Amino acid sequence: MKYSKDEILQFAQEEDVKFIRLAFCDVFGRQKNISIMPEELPRAFEQGIAFDASSILGFGDETHSDLLLHPEADTLMPLPWRPEHGRVVQMFSSITYPDGTPFACDTRRLLKKAVAEAKEAGFTFTFGAEQEFYLFLQDEKGKKTKIPSDEAGYMDIAPDDHGENVRREICLTLEKMDIHPECSHHEEGPGQNEIDFRYSDPIVAADNAQMFQRVVKTVANRNGLVADFSPKPLKNAPGNGFHINMSVSPFDENNNFQYMLAGIIEHIKAMTLFLNPSKESYKRLGKDKAPGYISWSAENRSQLIRIPAATGEYRRAELRSPDPVANPYLAFALMIWAALDGIKNKRSLPEAANINLYKAPSSVLSNYKMLPKNYREACKAAMNDAFVRTHVPAEILEIYSTFIVTEE
Repeated sequence: MKYSKDEILQFAQEEDVKFIRLAFCDVFGRQKNISIMPEELPRAFEQGIAFDASSILGFGDETHSDLLLHPEADTLMPLPWRPEHGRVVQMFSSITYPDGTPFACDTRRLLKKAVAEAKEAGFTFTFGAEQEFYLFLQDEKGKKTKIPSDEAGYMDIAPDDHGENVRREICLTLEKMDIHPECSHHEEGPGQNEIDFRYSDPIVAADNAQMFQRVVKTVANRNGLVADFSPKPLKNAPGNGFHINMSVSPFDENNNFQYMLAGIIEHIKAMTLFLNPSKESYKRLGKDKAPGYISWSAENRSQLIRIPAATGEYRRAELRSPDPVANPYLAFALMIWAALDGIKNKRSLPEAANINLYKAPSSVLSNYKMLPKNYREACKAAMNDAFVRTHVPAEILEIYSTFIVTEE
C-alpha cells in the first residue's frame, strides 16, 4: 500500500509504531539503515536525517562526512519479524548533501534518472528478479559453516529438500510486506534455493531485490541456518546467479525488443564490473549454466541472454551473467541505458547461438567474444568505455576501481 506523508504520521500513531528505519545502500548495494523514533518523522520529511557518511565504504572521508537521508513516503513497509507491539517499519530514502544537492553515489536516484530518461523517450521497462542462495548449517556459536542444509538437487522435494519450509516462511513474510514472489524451488547445488518475482517497474523491482536478501537472511537465521548469496559459495558446486528478466513497452513496435537485446550485448562487457563486482564472481562465470560468452538464443541456458518461452506481456529477455552481489539499482539503470542506446541507434542483433556453448568445440567458440575473465579485466573494460563514463558518475567509477567487494 502506498502512503502519503500525512498518512504515515497518522499510521505511526494509530498502529503503535515505535521505530522507523530509514533504509539506503552503499554503492555496492549493501543495505544500511538508521532507526528514528516516531517523533522525528516530521523533521525527517521536512529536513532529512543526518548521518556520518565517512563510515560507509566509498561515501567519503572525515573532512566532508555529513549526508542527509530523506524518507520516501510511498515505500513504507512493515518488518513483520519485529514485535507487533512497538512495531517497526521501514522506508527507502534518498540521499543529499547538507545543501540539498543530490549525493552522487545514491544509486537508487541513478535508477530513477534512467527510468525518467526512458519515459521521456517513450519507453517503459519492467524487471523481474531471480536470485539464488545457499543455506548452510550454523556451528555451536551460530557462525556459518560450509555444511549445506541438505544434499537435494534441482526441484527435489521434502524430505530430501530441507529448504521447503524455509522458502515457505520467506514467501509468507514477503507477502506481509506487500512483496509478492512468483515461485520457489530447490536449485541444483546442495542446500541451494531460488525464489523468483513477477515483473514490476524498475524501482520496485530493485527495492524488492534489496529486501529479499534481508528477509532470506533473517528467516534463515531464525531457523538456525545461514543464507549465503555469494557468487561461488562451494568450489565444486554451482554458483549463485541473479538472473534479471527485462522487457520493454512497446516491445514489438519497430523491433524495439531486438534493439533492446542488441544494446545490452553491445555494452555487456563494459557493464560486467557492476553486474559481477567481486573477485569470486569470475569463479562462477563460464560453468554450471553461468555464461562465459557474449551470445543469445531462445530458451538456451548456455547463453548470456535467454529468451524464455513466453508471449504477450510475459515476453522478456533473461540476462544470466549477474550474481547476487551486484547492486540492483546500478545494474537495472545500466541495462535501461544500454537498451535505450540499442533502440535509439537501431543496433543490429547478432545471429542467435542455437548451440550448447558448454559442449561446443574451440573452433566454434572462437567465433564468440568472451565476458571478462577476472575482476581486473572487467575493471579495465569499464574504465575505458565511453558508455560507462557517460552514465556512471566519476565518484562511483573511482570507488569500483579502488575497492573490491568482499562477500559476507
